[in-house]
Amino acid sequence: MDNTELNTADNVPEEEFIADEEVGEEVVLDNVEPSENIGDDDDNDQEMGGLDGAETLEIDMSNNSSGFFDKHTDSIFCIAHHPTLPLVMTGGADNVANLWTSHSKPPKFAGSLEHTESVISGGFTPDGKFLITADMNGKVFIHKSVKGGAQWKRCSELEEVEEVVWLKVHPTVSGVFAFGGVDGSVWCYQLNNVDGSLSQIMSGFSHQQDCTMGEFINVEEGENNLTLVTCSLDSSIVAWNCYMGQPLFKITQADIKGLEAPWVSLSAAPASLTNNTAVIAAGSNNGLLAIINCSNGSVLHLTTVIELKPEQDELDASIESITWSSKLPLMAIGLVCGDALLYDTKTWRVRHKFQLEDSATKLQFDTINGHNLIASCINGKVYIFDARTGQEVHVCVGHNMGVLDFVVIENGSKLITAGDEGVSLIFDLPQ
Repeated sequence: MDNTELNTADNVPEEEFIADEEVGEEVVLDNVEPSENIGDDDDNDQEMGGLDGAETLEIDMSNNSSGFFDKHTDSIFCIAHHPTLPLVMTGGADNVANLWTSHSKPPKFAGSLEHTESVISGGFTPDGKFLITADMNGKVFIHKSVKGGAQWKRCSELEEVEEVVWLKVHPTVSGVFAFGGVDGSVWCYQLNNVDGSLSQIMSGFSHQQDCTMGEFINVEEGENNLTLVTCSLDSSIVAWNCYMGQPLFKITQADIKGLEAPWVSLSAAPASLTNNTAVIAAGSNNGLLAIINCSNGSVLHLTTVIELKPEQDELDASIESITWSSKLPLMAIGLVCGDALLYDTKTWRVRHKFQLEDSATKLQFDTINGHNLIASCINGKVYIFDARTGQEVHVCVGHNMGVLDFVVIENGSKLITAGDEGVSLIFDLPQ
């Protein structure tokens, strides 16, 4: 591993479809005018002529990024940023988690953490002392910070499942993390804060199919309340008391009017918006959205978010990402079909509908004002909308394949992507 030194820096309503009259405004994206181009203006759209009358391939070379990292040799699936250091972790299909700096131009390579298969998830502990990464061979590796984060060395590893689907590091309790597997199992572990050795907190086997996502709730209470909500393709949602290793509640198909709901996404509402009641949103790959009161397991709202047209594929209804504003009563979901729906959480009506050019991959509200909605897309762009007005604020362009993940750092001034072509781009965001 390259040990390059890193400089530190200081009751359920009736099922409903969204009718046209329920949409406050639909925003259809026009052609993007980038703020900066690579190459001559006349060469922005380069045409590559095919042989023997083959179809012409057009490559859009527009780019308004301010930097890039390109040491991955395959798709980048996940990205995480250190809580205090200018340090990025990107994990990819090349079986590697790379570390690199986010403050220098160009970014500096800071090390490579080898895996045995594609790195699909990872994150730093909130104290910044450990980095946890997981791959599609079921391996979870723990890396300890050495020399103030200048080096990272593997100190522990796990292999509980055939394939890890997701991994989440607890945002407030250092050393606690959870992951789920293709066998439906759920695991929660804690690190020893000195040497990185592992202690199992719980394992759960309530799901009968892939455990597709997990989310810690009540995180404001720290280690006094260690609760994890997980979902599965078997239409079940389970809340776990991790200390007891027992389900607090389980929602099954019978609890959602017998509807099939292969759940694929979860997102917990900020406590400030729910009078400190734990509320979570769950999205399925067939367009079902459920809002759940986690204090008692009741379904507060249940709706089908899209009525597919005959020409659309079934998975076009898949809810790939859910995000809540921390400042305003807003929640947004992103679908495979490219729809991004913005909900008023007081009425659960759609305030705006944004139509992306391709599948939405991740949505996130800005954490400063809570009114800018950031949406990454499989067309290689990241869009920023003002959720109050529905207007497009900015578009980050530069990828020639999809953006699969992103992080926002430096108080919302900078965005870093994980690109399907194996490149991360750094964008300076308008303030």
